[in-house]
Amino acid sequence: MNVGRAKEILESADMIHVTYNGTPVIIQHVDEKTKMARIYSRKDPDNEQDVPVLNLIED
Repeated sequence: MNVGRAKEILESADMIHVTYNGTPVIIQHVDEKTKMARIYSRKDPDNEQDVPVLNLIED
């Protein structure tokens, strides 16, 4: 995924399905400069992590 699309998903009112390493996640923040996204798993919302936007997959 690219940074622009990640930001669109983040700002969208619709629930857009995104996965990271096969796990459904929610995008919480996108850093355009570092091309990193702060995400958390739908099943484990307390486990936040920063990952490269390129590793996110839109279903």
